[in-house]
Amino acid sequence: MNDAVEAGDAFKNRCLRASRMLAPCVSYFVERVSFGAVEDGDCVDVFLREGPQKPDVVISLTYLHRVEAGDPVAVQSSFIDEILLDHLPRLPNPWPADAIGLIDRSADLPELVRLRIVGPSEVDVVASCLTVYTAMSDDETSLPLPG
Repeated sequence: MNDAVEAGDAFKNRCLRASRMLAPCVSYFVERVSFGAVEDGDCVDVFLREGPQKPDVVISLTYLHRVEAGDPVAVQSSFIDEILLDHLPRLPNPWPADAIGLIDRSADLPELVRLRIVGPSEVDVVASCLTVYTAMSDDETSLPLPG
């Protein structure tokens, strides 16, 4: 594979890796959802927690194109039944059927990522940038350091 193809697939691959990282978060709870501003846009951070035996996870989405988070009180401590992350490519490539119509597509729209957290309350975000942070679990931090 040449560098141009790898660079062209970099965001898609990042989305796929993040999707795999988030798959075990079913059964976690949404601890909180925080909104903020970055240099050229808005951001949302979703904090997930299961308990001391599993690592906490933070999903950071920046340059938002769509956010739907329902009742803020209900979202906090909401159980996660399903967590989905989809890569939304640039035109002319098609989007998944359930993403069509979420936002207006144009030739200058970059490739995007869609995060959906499904449970008693739902979070649905479309953004241009995604980062997933995973903390060590309490069990991992209690292990003695090697050496």
